[in-house]
Amino acid sequence: MRSHDLDAVLLNPGPSLPYLTDLHFHISERPVVFGLSADGAACITVPELEAQKLSHASFDLDTTTYTEDVTTWGDAFRHSLSALGLPAGARVGIEPRSLRVLELRFIEAALPHVELISCEDVVARLRSRKDAEELAHMKEAVRMAEAALEATLPHVKVGVSEREISGRLIANLLAEGSGGELPFQPIIAFGANSANPHAVPTDYRAKEGDLILFDWGANNSGYFSDLTRTFALGEPSDRCRAIHHAVQAANQAAREAAAPGVAAASVDKAARDAIVEAGFGPFFTHRTGHGLGLEVHEEPYIRAGNPQTLEAGMTFTIEPGIYLNGEGGVRIEDDMVITPDGAQSLSTLDRSLRILG
Repeated sequence: MRSHDLDAVLLNPGPSLPYLTDLHFHISERPVVFGLSADGAACITVPELEAQKLSHASFDLDTTTYTEDVTTWGDAFRHSLSALGLPAGARVGIEPRSLRVLELRFIEAALPHVELISCEDVVARLRSRKDAEELAHMKEAVRMAEAALEATLPHVKVGVSEREISGRLIANLLAEGSGGELPFQPIIAFGANSANPHAVPTDYRAKEGDLILFDWGANNSGYFSDLTRTFALGEPSDRCRAIHHAVQAANQAAREAAAPGVAAASVDKAARDAIVEAGFGPFFTHRTGHGLGLEVHEEPYIRAGNPQTLEAGMTFTIEPGIYLNGEGGVRIEDDMVITPDGAQSLSTLDRSLRILG
């Protein structure tokens, strides 16, 4: 905080709060705000019914609770945040992507004399570099996801619907030990639907020759995995084989390009160049990847124009894709970690085109 000229940081429920404090609250109609000053003073405003969650705090924490009487909430926030002792003009960091207007209005009323600025880069830099314990959680999340997929694939047959397979996959994820809060609803897309990168499972029923795209993940102790594999139900067309081959080559090129000191944009370029060389450049319509951890999308973002250099411990996805409207799409996604001398894939599933049925 001092190196970024911040006098304090304010957080509401979201991934950064438990990461920094080991205090767990969920977003609800009752606002929660945690404050930490650069001098080490800490305060939190919570609803009375959740005060017990603070009993295991491992640091001194000035606690203010409020009742169901909403007319008293403003006073509670003013009393709580005054504990930070912030002078006029103090620079106070917030996370714009997480902070709701609900909490923002109470903060503004309690601290009208401070300057609110984004501290997302400060916190993201800490969260993007995973330690051994975090990596162990993520590896187990990958294992859960891969095992759940293998248990689901035998049920992919002609006539089965995307919704039916989605339900089986979710049940298998939970059976493997995944937390119920999945990183996202699995994307199960058959045939032409696989050309939609963010497809939602429908009642469409699989046909012979369809591409079968799975994009799914598991939750292990709050850490996520995020994988994609594309299969074929029976013999696919030559064009579908061609785009799968191109995406597989792009995935490999990006994985090989990733290393400490390499710019995120360079990894994106490696994947994009492989797809352009194969003649499908216009059909790769999204970034190559994104950071992964307590959020399914976080820093670093593997995209063109991002000069951020990769560092040991950073975890992210590599997920190039080609999408042919009306025909089908292919995406191959792996979860990566930067090591001291290169990069390692946390995911182990075969990337070649597997024929189902």
